Amino acid sequence: MKTLFVGNLAPETSEQDLTALFAEFGTVRKLEMPRDVFSGKCRGFALIDMEGHEARAATAALDGKTFQGGSLKIRDERPKRKGRGRR
Repeated sequence: MKTLFVGNLAPETSEQDLTALFAEFGTVRKLEMPRDVFSGKCRGFALIDMEGHEARAATAALDGKTFQGGSLKIRDERPKRKGRGRR
């Protein structure tokens, strides 16, 4: 399983829009799209879980693609490091 960070999303983007976009490359296992508390609009990014080979195919095809007026920025989400400060 691989988690993708999808950035530069328009405020009007819905979960259904993103699921449909990524579904042509495989099964979207999980989608998290934070929304603004007051307006309910997308905060500009989402996290999507897909199988590894499907995620790589989606990244290769969609990174930089124009979607709802913005250029998508897709990268692998890396787990946060434990510990304090720089090393």
